[in-house]
Amino acid sequence: MNPNIARHNVLFEKAFCRFFGHKFKTTRKITDHFKEFECKVCHRCATNDILGNKIHLSEEMKDINKALNQLYERRQIAL
Repeated sequence: MNPNIARHNVLFEKAFCRFFGHKFKTTRKITDHFKEFECKVCHRCATNDILGNKIHLSEEMKDINKALNQLYERRQIAL
């Protein structure tokens, strides 16, 4: 693919999401209250914070979500 076309697509996707907002879909359920999301347009990943707002999914947040998911699954098995 031509790099100029690829760059144009990325810029268009970012501009679309800035103007209209992200179109998030759930990609992974961590617990009943926490989920991971991905934008259908620009493929930006997000997760919930304590207040329920969507925040950028950084490497640190991925690790936290992984640990939280493991604890949640162990607790579900124990019940």
